[in-house]
Amino acid sequence: MKSPAARSKPTPTKDELLAQLNTLLDRPDDDLQAALMKEILAGVIRLSESQLDVLDLKIVNRALKELRHAFRVFQGYRQRLKISVFGSARTPADDPNYQLAFQFARRMVEEGYMTITGGADGIMRASQEGAGREHSFGVNIMLPFEQGANAVIADDPKLVTFKYFFTRKLMFQKESHAIALFPGGFGTHDEGFEIMTLVQTGKSDPKPIVCLQAPGCDYWDHWNSFITEQLLKRRLINAEDLSLFTIVDNVEDAVTEIRTFYRRYHSLRFVGRQLAIRLKTPLTEAQVEGVQKQFSDMLTEGTFEQRPSLAEEIDEPGLKDLARLTFSFNRRNAGRLRQLINHLNQLPSTA
Repeated sequence: MKSPAARSKPTPTKDELLAQLNTLLDRPDDDLQAALMKEILAGVIRLSESQLDVLDLKIVNRALKELRHAFRVFQGYRQRLKISVFGSARTPADDPNYQLAFQFARRMVEEGYMTITGGADGIMRASQEGAGREHSFGVNIMLPFEQGANAVIADDPKLVTFKYFFTRKLMFQKESHAIALFPGGFGTHDEGFEIMTLVQTGKSDPKPIVCLQAPGCDYWDHWNSFITEQLLKRRLINAEDLSLFTIVDNVEDAVTEIRTFYRRYHSLRFVGRQLAIRLKTPLTEAQVEGVQKQFSDMLTEGTFEQRPSLAEEIDEPGLKDLARLTFSFNRRNAGRLRQLINHLNQLPSTA
């Protein structure tokens, strides 16, 4: 069966295309969506001028179709919290990690989260059984073996099937507010390390990354030994990078880690050279001074300052009432940024 992305509508006629183009080009220049659409259109025209190989054009065409369809699927759920869950498709139902994934997904639904998985069997099926079809997304990949959609999510409108891993990975990262990693093979490590790399390099906003293993299982313990013995001791990562993930062996510790991450922290946004951390509850003057003393190494200049929303954030009116902690971030160490977020979440609230 063809994926939704492959079942595209018939190509419009020349007259239909011209009518759609004229409608787009007539939209005002201050319409940001129209401006971006015009830029995309200009890029397509440049592709034609570049005389690329047919294979190159096929990749661009397919990627655009897949992303367009996936964005449309997730669009109606943008206000819902979501967690991406990774783990082996080969984990049997009697494995303790399968049961752990089931229980964890069920608890995350109670916390208000929807679950995103690869949509296959094993840990992915366990997570979607726990979350239920209503609270599940499947982000499947076309493979010659083992990756067909599981019975929980099959034929659901929230199932998206991709040809390319890179478009699929984008959706896992972009649409999630938290990450859960269960024992798995190359794919689990590929996805886990990519997400950690995106956070470490500042290409993704900070988010809780939890590595879960059943009691008595030492899967992530051995992985952590490799991280510390080979990467940290060789100075291939910073000590602060170990703050980017947490290893737990039970559901409640995992849930607490995710819930605590959003206790006071809401989100962040760069405005010019300033990083604005949005806070659900404001800090006291003494707390801001404490942050200055403990995290001044993160600054390129100036100090930490608590203030209302910035003028440039006018396009996010729903966040205007949140307090901001603003500072000139050096952008060199995401591990320290995560430690700052942890610190803010641990401070007592006066609200």
